[in-house]
Amino acid sequence: MSSVGPGFEHLETNLLHAGRPEPPIEGAVVHPIFQSANYLMGDESSYGDVRYIRLNNTPNHRTLHQRLACIENCEAALVTGSGMAAISSTFLAFVRTGEHILAHDALYGGTHGFLQHDAPKLGISHTLLDCTRASGWEAALRPETRMIYVEGITNPKMQVPDLEAVVAFARAHKLVSVIDNTIASPANFRPLDLGFDVVVHSATKYLNGHSDLVAGVVAGSRERVDAVKRVLDHMGGTLDPHACFLLERGLKTLALRVERQNASALRMAQFLSQHAAVRHVNYPGLETHPEHARARKLFRGFGGMLSFYARTDEVAARFLKRVKLPLHAASLGGVESLVVRPSRSSHLGLKPEERARMGITDDLVRVSVGIEAVDDLIADFDQALAGA
Repeated sequence: MSSVGPGFEHLETNLLHAGRPEPPIEGAVVHPIFQSANYLMGDESSYGDVRYIRLNNTPNHRTLHQRLACIENCEAALVTGSGMAAISSTFLAFVRTGEHILAHDALYGGTHGFLQHDAPKLGISHTLLDCTRASGWEAALRPETRMIYVEGITNPKMQVPDLEAVVAFARAHKLVSVIDNTIASPANFRPLDLGFDVVVHSATKYLNGHSDLVAGVVAGSRERVDAVKRVLDHMGGTLDPHACFLLERGLKTLALRVERQNASALRMAQFLSQHAAVRHVNYPGLETHPEHARARKLFRGFGGMLSFYARTDEVAARFLKRVKLPLHAASLGGVESLVVRPSRSSHLGLKPEERARMGITDDLVRVSVGIEAVDDLIADFDQALAGA
């Protein structure tokens, strides 16, 4: 059984067809679910080649791996049981006991928690940096530094690090450069083309886009992805074949969804930035955003995520009670709009002083813009803020 590949010119076509079995299995237009834990033995030369579901190599995994590698424009990709499985396995693949990580100081709460609480138990240290500007990085370097880790667009303040400088710095000091590209997604930005070594995603978000599975992705060179897979095989962070099927289905509409979300989020950000009940809006598509020029240069679109500071904590709380269309729920990147206070969700595990340092206060509201009619969303936000 061969597969369609290595890829077509345009992302939209690859999202549908890259890695597709050829000919289709039993003539099925949709790739079937292979819900089998194990497979007949062949001529395997290594443990990782043994056909077993925990080793992420069912036909559903293989199709996804080829498609994801194609849309990331790299040699290999790997799906995992969650975004944190992708992130933690990547850390453990390239950093050992006694070694050190440089990381942006505005990380997703789960990643920050791993570095703060779990990595030290393994003898791995880290230093947090402001990666939006290339200063102070040299002073933070240690002889044992092995990795620099950033996010393409940060959650929840929508910062855009100096990604070109991060790549140059990593190359100059022989560090593994890793980027979490969850919020931008490959529809807006392909970090490996810029020179990053490894890209990770929470595929729960934009890659799937329907809020009905939890998954992660690691992509890069064959050598680096194989290194992550060796860790993942033993940690057991497998993605179930049915979840693979759902993720493959979700990927097909990624470009369409993100194009709509880019346009709607920009409209929402422009509306909120003029509202009397809002102090400040975080969205890289606004010309007032401090990294707007950088985002404009690097990204195809500015994404479907924004956040805003309400006039007071009480205004934010009342807004969440009054808004009707978006669901008050954690996560992001789905077809439905979501609103949440990060201080009470994604960053709740951080100490209050850590949240304060990051600017994650109770008046901050994060918005994941879905694919609803943007005029309906704006009208709903307007009434909710008017009553707040």
